[in-house]
Amino acid sequence: MYNFESDYLEGCAPEIMEELIKTNSIQTSGYGLDDYCSQASSMIKKAIHNEDVDVHFIPGGTPCNILAIASCLRPHEAVIAAKTGHIAVHETGAIEATGHKIIEVNHIDGKVDPKSVIEACEKHNDEHMVKPKMLFISNPTELGTIYTLDEIKILKEICNRYNLYFYLDGARLSNALAFADNNLMLEDISHIFDLFYIGGTKNGALLGEAFVIVNDELKDDFRYELKQKGQMLAKGRILGITFKTLFTDNLYIKLAKHANKTANALRYVFEALNFKFYVQTPTNQIFVILNNNLIKKLKQKYSFLIWEKYDENSSVCRFITSWSTREEAILEFAQDLRELI
Repeated sequence: MYNFESDYLEGCAPEIMEELIKTNSIQTSGYGLDDYCSQASSMIKKAIHNEDVDVHFIPGGTPCNILAIASCLRPHEAVIAAKTGHIAVHETGAIEATGHKIIEVNHIDGKVDPKSVIEACEKHNDEHMVKPKMLFISNPTELGTIYTLDEIKILKEICNRYNLYFYLDGARLSNALAFADNNLMLEDISHIFDLFYIGGTKNGALLGEAFVIVNDELKDDFRYELKQKGQMLAKGRILGITFKTLFTDNLYIKLAKHANKTANALRYVFEALNFKFYVQTPTNQIFVILNNNLIKKLKQKYSFLIWEKYDENSSVCRFITSWSTREEAILEFAQDLRELI
């Protein structure tokens, strides 16, 4: 059985494991106050061309989103997100459980529709409703599409107009950055968004995300929030070593390029056999429409997600490749698929 369900099914990149083993017996301070976290933070600041930020290392993506929203918004304030957004669909009501409403808006292939954001802000106009205070996006989106710099600038202008914090979920940010035609760079992100995170879990790390706070008014007492919400890892060194390694010799991008490359190979397999795509994506997520009978046959040897029903006879299926997807696995899948159709 070969698994295309997600991009965090393996342990971690060998380079990270080697560093963890090599430093295993070295004593350090805890709670992210060790030299490795300090070095990783400095490396990230250099990579994003912005020294005036705070960098915190957090175990996972959902905690990042909880911290970004629940720690930055007042009880009556809400966050705007696409209807397909991760916080709206795949986090088990984690944000709502903190007492904050998610205002869901329309999207275009996973990207929030600017007009819908404006409409949401105009509609929520008095104290009888929640007050929009943050715009949440992810890049890539839940559908694997990516934002252009111009699209981000339009959303930023809306945030400025309506006094919204602008927050980027970067769980798979590496895959967007590694796409050759991408024009939204880390430097742009660090000067446009109020806060964002750089995902490690889905790009070769055992665990962990680098959470970056740009807006000065959101920096105070954030470590208190980390501790109170159970996200201050005692052995923070693990995350420091991880991100120090990821940002050495461009490993962060190299791993993502491999994931994108193998996704392109898999995408070509479907294209060559005239399968239709639910949405065109340039990253490591592929959404293809398959006949339900074919799905049953493929499921005997391959694991992948059935994303949603397409019609009575077919479904949208999601295939994801990772930093360690073997090219041989793509070739074997291609051969099996040809034999089954």
